Amino acid sequence: VTADENITNIALFGLDTREGDKQSHSDCMMIVTIDNTRGKIKLSSLMRDSLVEIDGVGEDKLNAAYFRGGPSLAIRTINENFGTDIKDYIAVNFEQVVEIVDALDGIEINVASEDELTELNRVIRDYGLEQGKEFSPVEKTGLQTLDGVQALCYGRIRKGDTGDDWARVERQSVVLNAIFTKLQSASATELIGSMRKLVPYVTTSLSPTDMASLIVGAVKNGIPTLEHTRVPVDGEWSYSGNSSEFITYDLDVAADHIHAYIYDDADIGSGTTDDDTGTDSKSDTDTGTDTTDSSKSTDTKSNTTAVDPESLVEEGGWYDS
Repeated sequence: VTADENITNIALFGLDTREGDKQSHSDCMMIVTIDNTRGKIKLSSLMRDSLVEIDGVGEDKLNAAYFRGGPSLAIRTINENFGTDIKDYIAVNFEQVVEIVDALDGIEINVASEDELTELNRVIRDYGLEQGKEFSPVEKTGLQTLDGVQALCYGRIRKGDTGDDWARVERQSVVLNAIFTKLQSASATELIGSMRKLVPYVTTSLSPTDMASLIVGAVKNGIPTLEHTRVPVDGEWSYSGNSSEFITYDLDVAADHIHAYIYDDADIGSGTTDDDTGTDSKSDTDTGTDTTDSSKSTDTKSNTTAVDPESLVEEGGWYDS
């Protein structure tokens, strides 16, 4: 059941497809929420190593769903494990991120530390060896314009005291935030023009008409704000498996968090953990601008009148209490 007709959820998959690959793992997975009521675009990062049930496969990492059955199985897996209502998706190969950022003449990114700078240039160097080319390193820390290759590699770094996968999902949101920021001053007409320029670099179930409608709806009340969270939240997960390869947490609780964030505009808290215990701690490697309104908390929603879910069912639907 779609809880709000003014809220659209789309799955975003970042694919690390190498030459000769016929199947891809989705190393980046987000739910992109376009909230026309509140004038927001919300990003919900789902950790790729989350242990979930995949239909026809059994328990496996969340990113294995795309490898096993493409976007349809990946969407089904997200919907069935997190109780979402996603129908459409956008998939971007990492190579296409380069094209998108270069089409925008670069994006502004803050390379916050020397550890990040060292690791970023290592990833740029390795990427150049993969491609048989030489790419420009980043010369310094601080806020600066990164080109497509530099931005791609920034979104991939996770080693060398830079925060592992937990900080990487934050950087991926920073890259998306920077892309949105570059487009924020554009009118609906200009955005649709940019959409036409960028569409060749993505694979999507959305038609150009669908995308144009979403763009117009998102900007009809002014420039939307961008927010980001991550599931699981700090303090609610642990590693499991013979080599700690899985991230395990209560999927029902995670689903409640996602629904609260998307539909109730609640601040569920996420942050980046800098240890292996899932304890609440905010890492220094969070390199983007925190777009979450700190004045907001789930307590502010406690007086909201509850909506009977049965009343949301469209004619011909059904409700399972």
